[in-house]
Amino acid sequence: MPTTEPENSPIAALALPDAAPNRYPWLPIGTYNVKRSLAARFAVPPGCQRMTVRTGSFGHWLRYLPLLPAGTAVHLYDGKLKDPQTVHAAVLNIDVGTRDLQQCADAVIRLRGEYEFSRKPDQVHFHLTSGDDIRFADWYGGQGFRVNSGEVVAASKAVEQPTHAVFRRYLDQIFTYAGTLSLARELTPMPLTDVQPGDVFIRGGSPGHAVLVLDVAEHLSTGRRYVLLAQSYMPAQQIHVLRNTDISRGAWFAVDPENARFTTPEWVFRREELRRF
Repeated sequence: MPTTEPENSPIAALALPDAAPNRYPWLPIGTYNVKRSLAARFAVPPGCQRMTVRTGSFGHWLRYLPLLPAGTAVHLYDGKLKDPQTVHAAVLNIDVGTRDLQQCADAVIRLRGEYEFSRKPDQVHFHLTSGDDIRFADWYGGQGFRVNSGEVVAASKAVEQPTHAVFRRYLDQIFTYAGTLSLARELTPMPLTDVQPGDVFIRGGSPGHAVLVLDVAEHLSTGRRYVLLAQSYMPAQQIHVLRNTDISRGAWFAVDPENARFTTPEWVFRREELRRF
């Protein structure tokens, strides 16, 4: 099954509507190229079309995420190679940081947070495992926190401007004290039959895992859905698009609501573990 089109392919170009409303604030200004996006790289399975998503929605934003060149290896936060190198079909063009923080749930938080920051920064907020709700607007406004004997305590900090660099430091603090348990509590359970871009397969706990649905395609005759998935893992590593172990599927995973399990390369979820922001 073909999964990609060359960046200069007329087929790929014709398949891409305007991605201009989207912003990816971590990229240097003027460097975004829609021909290097998820939608350009991954053609839908035969007989399918991409699910309709509203322009400006989280699903639309995910569909046009920037990718690193084809064949890029996945690296850990310390520069070492991920082991194994056989589970990814592409690597997102977004940093992983230099600390062992941006793991599985954190990658979901990162992408959701970046989307919200690109639209309305003051609406960004995430819960810690303790249940405390930490708003970015409060954090850059001087209302920080510290953790003392497992308890989250308010702590004043310098007032800052809501720049992306400040936002990135805010996220690192969220990553430190949030995880699959807190993220799962923030999300709403959804039936697998209704899977949409932006949904999350998640199991809260230690161990737990989270995988983000980047895109969804539907078969025009059968209505069957196929999904593109992204994850980070442990140790913290570059966010990557998962490769189906069934090589005939490429990066697309068939959704079978009758199956009690949904299998990804490094985790098996229960069908009840799909949730939505």
